[in-house]
Amino acid sequence: MGGFGRPFLFEDALFAFQQWTLLIRASTSRRRHERTIMGQLNAGIVPVTPFQQNCTILFDMDDKHGVVVDPGGDIDKVLAVLKDNAITAGAIWITHGHIDHAGGAMELKEALGVEIIGPHEADKMLLDNLEKQGQRYGIAGVRNCVPDRFLNEGETVSFGSHVFEVLHCPGHAPGHVVYYNRAAKFAHVGDVLFRGSVGRTDLPGGDHAALIASIKNKLLPLGDDIGFICGHGPGGRFGEERRTNPFLT
Repeated sequence: MGGFGRPFLFEDALFAFQQWTLLIRASTSRRRHERTIMGQLNAGIVPVTPFQQNCTILFDMDDKHGVVVDPGGDIDKVLAVLKDNAITAGAIWITHGHIDHAGGAMELKEALGVEIIGPHEADKMLLDNLEKQGQRYGIAGVRNCVPDRFLNEGETVSFGSHVFEVLHCPGHAPGHVVYYNRAAKFAHVGDVLFRGSVGRTDLPGGDHAALIASIKNKLLPLGDDIGFICGHGPGGRFGEERRTNPFLT
């Protein structure tokens, strides 16, 4: 229990669903045009909740320190993966306030003694009503989530040498944020974008026009070679979505 599956190079990855790891290549210094060696940024997916949400553990392969993104539930499974792989999670990052992404955050916070960071404050109403969401979907053990810090566009979050820019991308949820690592050409997009699809907008706070604007104005301009993890199913690359995603073409 708790293995992440076989590793593969980021530039060759198709982001197979379930449990996997990736090795992100070293970045290139723009100023000196020489390779800047970073720690090995890895990720493992732990499917959680009846919605099979991609709870993601981002970590440095060298020192095994990292963060947990979107612990929606099944916290015993998440803790087992951390223990079995000797990974120390220093924070919890939340992309948005839906039950399958934030429903287990408070339980994990208490288990690890770490802070909950994100999403944007516009999702506070969703986070304050997670227990009601749990009752609606028949999911036990859900708790309302109180982040230690909300995030805004242009801020950064990090662990070790791995720095992620915060992009506020409303549409699926009003306070949805995306975590973008410019050096690694990698983004965790939550439920904004999927392979061949986009986030649903028929839930409270959803706005289809805002969602498409977030994707076209904030994500796709980052470049066709940006690889992404999404909240459900396999990830991919922005270029492929720009060319073939029926919601974007």
